[in-house]
Amino acid sequence: MATWNSRGLRGSSLEELINYTNEYYREKKLAVVQKIPTPIKPIRMDKDSSQITLAYFEKDSTVDYIGVVQGIPICFDAKECAVDTFSLQNIHEHQYHFMKEYEEQQGVSFLIIFFTHRNKYYYLRFSELKTYMDRVNEGHAKNFKYEELNPDFFIHTKNGALVHYLELLDKDLQLRA
Repeated sequence: MATWNSRGLRGSSLEELINYTNEYYREKKLAVVQKIPTPIKPIRMDKDSSQITLAYFEKDSTVDYIGVVQGIPICFDAKECAVDTFSLQNIHEHQYHFMKEYEEQQGVSFLIIFFTHRNKYYYLRFSELKTYMDRVNEGHAKNFKYEELNPDFFIHTKNGALVHYLELLDKDLQLRA
């Protein structure tokens, strides 16, 4: 089990930007997407402030976000990467299987990856993720390189949407048709 102190706040700045974007989408009636809290089991509490000082993740979470965009069910996870090589070990097996099952039910699954050192956001379609995962089974390294990514799926800020992933969701849907 991982402890709250070691992993609990990783990626929080990316999630804040996505939360802001999702609130913008909700206000504009474009989408309703919610952050899914990770279930934790408190172990130690500060008696004076009633704050949790130590906790463990209670069970495996699915993905960070689930919602609906104009009738289309979506789920996605937010990941940060500080180098040009994204390790597929950042995607837990239970997350990948959840996303796969979501796709099988006609939902749309994807990742939003923030390459922090480049200040670039990427919409990783599930089909692209599956390609990378499949090639691991063929003996390839458990990663992919920034240079391999499709330049058409980098996310840009637009209007009030800081991480405007809806345009890329539309492209993803067009490729599926």
